[in-house]
Amino acid sequence: MAEEREHREYRMEELAKEAGIPVRTVRFYRERGLISPPRREGRIAWYDDHHLARLRTITGLLERGHTLTGIADLARTFDSGRDVAEVLGLGEPTEETPVRLTPEQLADYFEGETSAENLAAALDLGYLATDGDEIVHISRRLLEVSSELVREGVPLATVLAAGRRVREHADALAELFVGVLENHGDDPEPPQLRPLARAVVDAELSMALDRRLRRENTDEPPRNPC
Repeated sequence: MAEEREHREYRMEELAKEAGIPVRTVRFYRERGLISPPRREGRIAWYDDHHLARLRTITGLLERGHTLTGIADLARTFDSGRDVAEVLGLGEPTEETPVRLTPEQLADYFEGETSAENLAAALDLGYLATDGDEIVHISRRLLEVSSELVREGVPLATVLAAGRRVREHADALAELFVGVLENHGDDPEPPQLRPLARAVVDAELSMALDRRLRRENTDEPPRNPC
């Protein structure tokens, strides 16, 4: 049996059939720059699986209410994003689980909030990275929490802005804890570092929320008597 090619190629008619759309639609998307130019061999234009994935993404996002202009903006942002190897550096997070998503799945997590601006902010923050036709979120926990906040009515732009501020404080806390243990031990990463740091931060944050909420309640103006 003939060995299958690693990357299949299609003529425009074959590509349209695989994507489930008319040929004229493929041609329209190509003219609008929504898909990249095909590989040319003489007078024949060859498309590949990346073109097919992009066409399926366009169809999926249109079904979710995105406009072609919005999809074009998303595509440009997606194409300019950092790849996953650059974001993860020397290796995957030791305690976080990266999540692979199609653009349609990402849109489902943040319904109505996956604008080019929000995608660019998430890519810049390092929450998202690209891997071929997929998007990788660096942390399942952050993905779930972020989507829950959006479902509760917090705009994704606000969530991302807060995430940036939290990142700054988290970096400072990490530097503090590592410095404390480096100055009082020989192991550069003692096994107790992470659980101790988490326990301290969790307790302090809990007490800080108590203080903040009590202050909010105390500052509340008295209600008019009935």
